[in-house]
Amino acid sequence: MRSKSQVVGGFQVFAVAGTNSVSFGVSVADASRPGLLGFSVRRTDSPKGTPHYLLGYKVFPSTVKNPTASTSVSTYKEPVQSLVWDDFTCSPGHTYTYVFQPLKGTPAKLDRSTPAISISVTTEPLYGSSHDIFFNRGVASSQAYALEFGNLAPDKQPTAAKTAAAFAWLGRDLEPALMKFIRSAKSGDQLRCAFYEFAYLPVLAEFTAAIARGVDVKLIIDEKPNTAKSPLTENLAAISSSGLPATAIIPRVARKNVIAHNKFMVLIPGGTKATEVWTGSTNLTDNGFFGQANVGHWVRDPQVADKFLQYWVQLSSDPGGQVTDSATVTKQKNAALYAEVAALTPSPALAAITPGVTPIFSPRTGLDPLNLYGQLLSGASDLACATFPFTIPGTYKDALAKNTPAGPLVFLLFDTAEAPNPKAVTPYVKLSAANNVYEAAGSEFTTTVGKWMVETDARRLGFAVNVAFIHCKFLLHDPLGADPIVVSGSANFSSASTEDNDENMIIVRGNKRVADIYFTEFNRLFNHYYFRFVSSRTASDPPSAGSLSLVEDDSWLANYKPGSLRTKRVQQFIDMAI
Repeated sequence: MRSKSQVVGGFQVFAVAGTNSVSFGVSVADASRPGLLGFSVRRTDSPKGTPHYLLGYKVFPSTVKNPTASTSVSTYKEPVQSLVWDDFTCSPGHTYTYVFQPLKGTPAKLDRSTPAISISVTTEPLYGSSHDIFFNRGVASSQAYALEFGNLAPDKQPTAAKTAAAFAWLGRDLEPALMKFIRSAKSGDQLRCAFYEFAYLPVLAEFTAAIARGVDVKLIIDEKPNTAKSPLTENLAAISSSGLPATAIIPRVARKNVIAHNKFMVLIPGGTKATEVWTGSTNLTDNGFFGQANVGHWVRDPQVADKFLQYWVQLSSDPGGQVTDSATVTKQKNAALYAEVAALTPSPALAAITPGVTPIFSPRTGLDPLNLYGQLLSGASDLACATFPFTIPGTYKDALAKNTPAGPLVFLLFDTAEAPNPKAVTPYVKLSAANNVYEAAGSEFTTTVGKWMVETDARRLGFAVNVAFIHCKFLLHDPLGADPIVVSGSANFSSASTEDNDENMIIVRGNKRVADIYFTEFNRLFNHYYFRFVSSRTASDPPSAGSLSLVEDDSWLANYKPGSLRTKRVQQFIDMAI
């Protein structure tokens, strides 16, 4: 939900609320800038909550002499020195009142006489819409986890209660929501599902329990021994341990050199008409829920659910070339599969994307869906954001390289930083602020950051082998506009995920709730990793203590000169459609 305050003394606050996160932009008139040291921020959980000042880590060097890793300060005295700010400590479906108090004077004698700005913000409910969206933390490499859980893996915590708390902190809403979807199936209902990595025993136990209460469960599972990284061994071991009956499992073994990469479930009440679908990026593994960043997307829409069911039926016969087929037969079977999938969900032209939900399934012949996503990324009017667990297609980079500082603002979040490939036959395209493109990648500090940061990551916690940080696959096209477009699902924005793998994506157009949740969660992940990513590429690694301190005058506002990234980010809030 989006909101804005009244203009007070040359200040105005804008807010975008997701479920657990709220992103703010603050407009400050030129006449109100001299002497501004920042803002204290007071929050009240309306209508009967107790007002309290939110906390931060940055301090005035003259007022806090020796901060430590556990230092936490109130913004009452150590203000926020930013015009773009986020609160990641909210609860879903709550109304909060924020009071931004401009502070002037000196750190030792703060002047609070400037009128404060108040704004009311309502976070999105977690459940109850046609679209419910759930993110895990995806930030095992965080100061918050380090301080709360001592940088120890959840199963290495000193008590069972602490272990449960660590898992709950890392998983946040994602695991409980997926469990809730399975538990919503009653006796006589059907669940039709397809998964790539299928090894998280608590979820497998939920499927077993569903079968016991009379739910007809059928699970298409990747059982292809195609690479050393295949989930086959883990999948089979988990299925055996779970007690799932063989009648519930449909092995996907055809087309052995590609992967059955779906992660979706379809609910069919009474076994008659599909009504709901769960999709997103989350594999059923420890890493999927508690390590890398992932999303689950619950859609309550019979038309969309029926499309997914038809796709499931197509896959349930294990279509495509089998190991024993000749090359000719394999080619014929694969071509028939591609044509059938493409006919079920044709890829629309950019101008023909209709309001609502457009599913797109793979495999298929040609790169029309991938090209469409690229047009959405490079063709935004104001803002585009996207996550890439692996790499970004060269065509996307070529298009973005034509962007100018006056064009749309683009944020790209990678699991691993991009770098030139010495074996590439085409020149490496480097995107930068000159293209109005800003990148971050999964990063953690390898050494202690001054006295502030002592943190771990998903690999050292024992969750990740390959993708450790960013496993989401979503794209936002003008998310703060009146007609936002969100793309989300299982596909990695690659030619392989379009032409080879079993994949699903949904395009959601015109739904501000969906856009606001994805936008605020993108901000949370991007901001977390951007600081680490930039720091790892400077001479100051770890960053100097000064970079973690507040400025003791108004010179911090120099970062908000015309044309700067910070100013462009503020403008996105000022121009957003309420």
